[in-house]
Amino acid sequence: MSDLGKVDRAFFDEYISPNLGADREDVAVGPRHGVDFGVVDVDGTALVTATDPVSVLPGLGWERAARFALGVVLADVAVSGLAPSHLAVSFHLPPEMDDGAFAAVWAAMDETLSELGTAVVTGHTARYSGCAFPWVGGATAMAVGDREDVVRPDGARPGDHLIVTTGAGVEAAALFASLYPEQIPADEAAIDAAAARLPGVAHVRGAGAAAAAGPVTAMHDATEGGLHGALHELADGAGVRVEFDRDAVPLPDDVRAVADALDFDPWRATSSGTLLVTAPPEAADRVLEALRGEGLAAADAGRITDGEGVVADGKAVPKPEGDSSWPVYERLSVK
Repeated sequence: MSDLGKVDRAFFDEYISPNLGADREDVAVGPRHGVDFGVVDVDGTALVTATDPVSVLPGLGWERAARFALGVVLADVAVSGLAPSHLAVSFHLPPEMDDGAFAAVWAAMDETLSELGTAVVTGHTARYSGCAFPWVGGATAMAVGDREDVVRPDGARPGDHLIVTTGAGVEAAALFASLYPEQIPADEAAIDAAAARLPGVAHVRGAGAAAAAGPVTAMHDATEGGLHGALHELADGAGVRVEFDRDAVPLPDDVRAVADALDFDPWRATSSGTLLVTAPPEAADRVLEALRGEGLAAADAGRITDGEGVVADGKAVPKPEGDSSWPVYERLSVK
């Protein structure tokens, strides 16, 4: 496994996969490396669940940090095609986070959850020694709906179109531009434009809109390992090959400028908020229109074919080893 970030497949297969507790028939989709969510069958109704850390970055401002954190937590359920309906959240607050700061974070989360129709059902909140920003807890998002409406993570099929939203490396560039603008040797206008792209919850709404407009066969949120990592996870999960055109994928000039200035590869940098959506040819235009209707840049960037792996412009794309943004974050945060 790599030193930082999510464990790799070898670690998962050796330590996690063989040890999953009781073998229950109601687990319709269980833990798999690179898969965003699990599904429990409750008398024919699907309960979709996903658990993620809660990351709050004070440098973003409390309200903006809260919306960014929620977007990460809710996306893994949203890509099932069902709208996040419930949330369980555990806060392990650093001692230096005072009541006013927590109140600002929680108020912004409450407002955003209310807009999305997501209810908090349980949780835990405490301050503990040894806790530090940005990792201030964990949360489990849930969605409830018909089993047949769940978009399976392994559903991509040969002939499907590959639709990509938002762009490569947008989350990483937006975070760096927001948190460390004075350390980026790039044009100020580009830094400001990149900072304004920080994901909120538009992709959460977008996933639901895409599923409703579809059908769609699979959806995935590109997080650690970036777009290249997410494409490999999509291909591996379905046992297919992904072929795409780099020039068709959104990569805003300001994001490219920040990536060049900080010397990281935007294709292998964390990109939460960037959705991969596969859809049959007859549905691709409807899905594109639905995503754009939620304010997301979206492009028909490739095709799903027989085979394995990921190919860009006719050349094989290797699986990324780690995330290209982690060393940059470490370097900037130390300064």
